[in-house]
Amino acid sequence: MNAAVRAVVRKAIFHNVEIYGIYHGYTGLIEGQIEKLELGSVGDIIHRGGTKLYSARCPEFKTIEGQKKGIEQLKKHGIEGLVVIGGDGSYMGAKKLTEHGFPCVGVPGTIDNDIPGTDFTIGFDTALNTVIDAIDKIRDTATSHERTYVIEVMGRHAGDIALWSGLAGGAETILIPEENYDMDDIVARLKRGNERGKKHSIIIVAEGVGSGVDFAKQIEEATTFETRVSVLGHVQRGGSPTASDRVLASRLGAFAVELLLEGKGGRCVGIQKNELVHHDIIEILDQPHTIDNDMYRLSKELSI
Repeated sequence: MNAAVRAVVRKAIFHNVEIYGIYHGYTGLIEGQIEKLELGSVGDIIHRGGTKLYSARCPEFKTIEGQKKGIEQLKKHGIEGLVVIGGDGSYMGAKKLTEHGFPCVGVPGTIDNDIPGTDFTIGFDTALNTVIDAIDKIRDTATSHERTYVIEVMGRHAGDIALWSGLAGGAETILIPEENYDMDDIVARLKRGNERGKKHSIIIVAEGVGSGVDFAKQIEEATTFETRVSVLGHVQRGGSPTASDRVLASRLGAFAVELLLEGKGGRCVGIQKNELVHHDIIEILDQPHTIDNDMYRLSKELSI
């Protein structure tokens, strides 16, 4: 997100537009935690994880009263357009502001890659590479100790991290919320592998499917194979962003400013087939997240 914040600030200043930063999300908006930003305000942040502006949940902003307080603060500071960087919760707030007639542009920032209208969200590639690095390290242990490892990754409602990391990491089984699984089939695959001399396996479980610990117990009971669990947790959410994420964030942040300068509010930006695109933010939130079925099918074909 820092790379996106930097892009928004510097793109605005390049076009001689005053730019303000709102700290702590919609909570900061309601409370007036707003300050003018300069070129130096975003220096030395492109390589840092997280966000310089911080983040916070704000139940009050779900109310009409809270939304009106936020708009009052925007008017008080002479702000004419707002760039909102975040996931579906942030987009919902931007949607509400749009419905009140205030120009907003959403920029997709979430490791889950679950925002419709874009092939990739800011943070996904960085989280993905963190998971792949962990898989590679765990596989070394799984190989030397001849064990089955269950690795639980983030993804409560979306399985992109599990699917992409599982395919890239050579996982034998990938469980995602979007697809049902057959425990008997998974056990049979593990046993077939064991019969042909395979002494270790990696299973990736998205947290939305269930507990990795519970899943490992089921495998151990059904196969007697020694099974271990690694829950990667919030390590997936931090760290220096990859080059891909930095470039994506820079492109999307600058594009959001361009749309506002053209008088286009109520939009959300994205990238599809490596082309920058924008959609109606109200319509996009009504679209369901979908998984790449061809990639999921390929992961099963390659792990026979």
